[in-house]
Amino acid sequence: MTDNPFTGAPGHEETTLGVFSKAEVGLANRNSGAFLEMLALDITPVGAHYLLTHFDVPLLDAGAYRLVFDGAFEAPFEISLEEIKAEPRVTMPVTMECAGNGRAGMEPRAFSMPWAYEAVGTAEWKGTPIAPLIERAKPQGGVVDFAFEGADFGYDNGVGHAFGRSLTPEELADLEVLLVYEMNGQPLLPQHGAPLRLIVPGWYGMASVKWLNRITAMSERYQGFQQVETYRFRQDAGEAGEPVTEIRVKSLMVPPGVPDWITRKRRLSPGPVTLQGRAWSGAGVPVERVEVRIGETWHEAKVEAPLGRYAWAGWSLEWEAAPGHYVLACRATDAKGNVQPMKAEWNLSGFANNAPHEVEVFVED
Repeated sequence: MTDNPFTGAPGHEETTLGVFSKAEVGLANRNSGAFLEMLALDITPVGAHYLLTHFDVPLLDAGAYRLVFDGAFEAPFEISLEEIKAEPRVTMPVTMECAGNGRAGMEPRAFSMPWAYEAVGTAEWKGTPIAPLIERAKPQGGVVDFAFEGADFGYDNGVGHAFGRSLTPEELADLEVLLVYEMNGQPLLPQHGAPLRLIVPGWYGMASVKWLNRITAMSERYQGFQQVETYRFRQDAGEAGEPVTEIRVKSLMVPPGVPDWITRKRRLSPGPVTLQGRAWSGAGVPVERVEVRIGETWHEAKVEAPLGRYAWAGWSLEWEAAPGHYVLACRATDAKGNVQPMKAEWNLSGFANNAPHEVEVFVED
């Protein structure tokens, strides 16, 4: 028997539009998305925030926990959770989105977790800035990367590894990265990374490593599997690709009316209807405009102030709904002029699909 039963495991399998494999359904059962009706709330409840867990959830003892700083540091050290909690505290609302959100809407579909729209949420994360602790460890001259390793271990495409990501010194200087131990005013739950996780605001969720147990200073670029193999924009499997980093501008709509149980199509009565939703972008860039399509016409919505630099903004539009069949849609534009494309650029893994959210609605006679 081989030491690695997953050697030669398939990577990108072929998919069929509208048909999901047993493995994809298994991923959908294990991972969970937000309820779109929860977009009416500024802060997503912990139990409704999306979750993507690559491997198993490690059940770690908070009392025995130590975060290790090692590698190319002049003063490497370990620190307990209680010592981390004694550091200066910051609470920050952050909108987090999975890089694969919208994957099910790309054609051909990538073989992976078949997210539609629901892999997003906004929470209030409490912790301490990471920069002072890295400074305390004194990175040596020539450090070009910092690797963040989680306690979760498993196989992907036959390669065994702990889930890990990295950030360069320049990226750390630009981002308000936190070591987090609370979510919405309560200790992190095991599935959300307890006892300690990373939060990288403005980047897709893969950067916010859960169950963080090690930070390694490196004189060469980190070559972890999830950094150089998984989260890359590729058109072909043979390409090195470009890294997945900042969240792309996006918006979602609270589905109006009442749903059909299977199709989630909507029915509502004629008359005044308030259409509402959320819009966000990456890297702390605010959303400046949201438009809503009713029929063939786009209407400008009212955009509220965001909850914070890295959090979504609410939007709303008053609609006098007349009887008929509609496919409503919303699209956002950020302060850098980035606008949601009518069709997102295809890539091999189905990452960063930020095409407009569409909701099919029947207004009764």
